[in-house]
Amino acid sequence: MAEQPKRFVIVGNGVAGTTCAETLRKNDPACEITLIGNERWPLYNRVALPPFLKEKTPRQKVFLRTVEQHAERGITLLLETRAAAVDVEGRTVTLEDGTALPYDALLVATGGRPNPVKGPGAEGAHGIFNFQYFDDAEAILDAIHHSKRAAVVGGSYIAYELAEAFRHQGLETYWLIRGPRFLRRVLDEQGGNLVNEIAAHHGVQMLYHETCEEIVRDNGAIKGLVTSSGKTIDVDMLGAGLGMTMNLELLAGTPVETRDGILTNEYLETNVPGVYAAGDIAEFVDVTINRHNMMGTWGNSIGHGKTAAANMLGQKTVYNDIPMYSSTLFDSYIRVIGLTPENLAEVESFERLDATNRSYQRLFFLEGRLVGACLIGDMRFRTKIFACIKSREPVGSEDRHRLLE
Repeated sequence: MAEQPKRFVIVGNGVAGTTCAETLRKNDPACEITLIGNERWPLYNRVALPPFLKEKTPRQKVFLRTVEQHAERGITLLLETRAAAVDVEGRTVTLEDGTALPYDALLVATGGRPNPVKGPGAEGAHGIFNFQYFDDAEAILDAIHHSKRAAVVGGSYIAYELAEAFRHQGLETYWLIRGPRFLRRVLDEQGGNLVNEIAAHHGVQMLYHETCEEIVRDNGAIKGLVTSSGKTIDVDMLGAGLGMTMNLELLAGTPVETRDGILTNEYLETNVPGVYAAGDIAEFVDVTINRHNMMGTWGNSIGHGKTAAANMLGQKTVYNDIPMYSSTLFDSYIRVIGLTPENLAEVESFERLDATNRSYQRLFFLEGRLVGACLIGDMRFRTKIFACIKSREPVGSEDRHRLLE
């Protein structure tokens, strides 16, 4: 009797889920693959969304796959579809319409959803935007074309990308940050001051220790906001970078362990055999630091997708990579590598600032080993930093500066 083809279900058609599906197909031509996405689009490049807002990247360059390409690869793509429940004992995923999909292995790559602006006047107001999906980006770009003044709230990467796009498009831009600086856990005071200098140099009006307390509306649309200090700012639109809430609801009521994300081992498998997690939502064992870690980056998600597929096929492959996030900072650049105080408060740090050249490096150490870094401006040291993290060799306090030579 011929062996039955393996059945794989993947919830989430972002880069982690799509990479997993394509890797499964490459390594098992006979398997059945169902890829579920709640958006109306096949895979698009989230990294391309910030330059799309600046109209540096055209719409057609944002998309990476078509529905037809999935069909050609033998991947059943279900768009605008929500998975409602998982039965880990019966190994089925039930969709909202009641359809039950049996699986031999399941990947949950549902990512997270952006936290909304809250407070009086915020709910349902036109002109308030999160920045997570392609539909968000299109709506923001349309609003930019009809606006003169904008504000951004939040101290995250997303907030910076929005502030940068608004200024690039010529909008008068205010940026409200609840804490003392951008990325307040990753950067120290001098790093925060450098980011402030770069943003202010490009015309962003920075407001620290401020939050949006109330939205002022006119016929249902935002026309201003009131800050926590009582200041009123007239704006035509508001962008939010207030962090994410992980989409864990699918696993509610199952024995799959979750914390901030879905807990996995170094193989990206959960405590329930046959159930895997990847991408933003995976709280994975990072073997470079021997601890759980979360870092929702594009490259990290691709690596997760490939590793999850290998393990779903029974290959026992360890995920072993150093997470990294990169972004422009107007005419500068930032790169965050590996473990930072954002993930683990007890890391030690070593900083260096070259204010004249707007160059900043901050290295993070755990138990004497280099485990992460943040670089602004000068990127020459990244290769040496990656090599040192991978080596897991101790670095004495007197030798730390040599990593930046």
